Amino acid sequence: MTPTELRGLIRTVPDFPEPGIQFRDITTLIAHGEGFRAAVGHLAKAAQQSGAEAIAGMEARGFIFGAAVAVELGIGFIPVRKPGKLPVPTIGIDYALEYGTDRLEIDPDAIRPGQRISIVDDLIATGGTAVAATRLLRKVGAVVSSAHFVIDLPDLGGATQLREQGVRVDALIDFEGD
Repeated sequence: MTPTELRGLIRTVPDFPEPGIQFRDITTLIAHGEGFRAAVGHLAKAAQQSGAEAIAGMEARGFIFGAAVAVELGIGFIPVRKPGKLPVPTIGIDYALEYGTDRLEIDPDAIRPGQRISIVDDLIATGGTAVAATRLLRKVGAVVSSAHFVIDLPDLGGATQLREQGVRVDALIDFEGD
């Protein structure tokens, strides 16, 4: 399936989580076997072309696409977790949200210095989580030079934020104005 066909599998939920927001729901895409496989295939091809030696995905929807891409490529998957979810000593980073802060953590032993890691997630909006994940992975010596998303909301500027970190960004689908 082409990215245009995949776009038709993504449901738009108006006014969620608050009035005026057009929420792009990937549930309908991942529930469609052929569409899910095609999306993973497109992401895997882009990650492979970037020279990825492992894939990192952020909790939670990044786990869905990131792990599937890693399996497709036969390489490892690095879960970027919310705080307190890993049973071993972790390294973390705090980052700003629109209202407050959040934190991401990883197992530093899961990454070897110089390892080329591509980030894979379902969507990039403001870029806060993806930029924080990039910084966190680099903190333990990973080389993060590419990130791959199913959806980009370009008007929110996240891809630009990530590019400013020296990361090549691509997305299968753009939804303008949201």
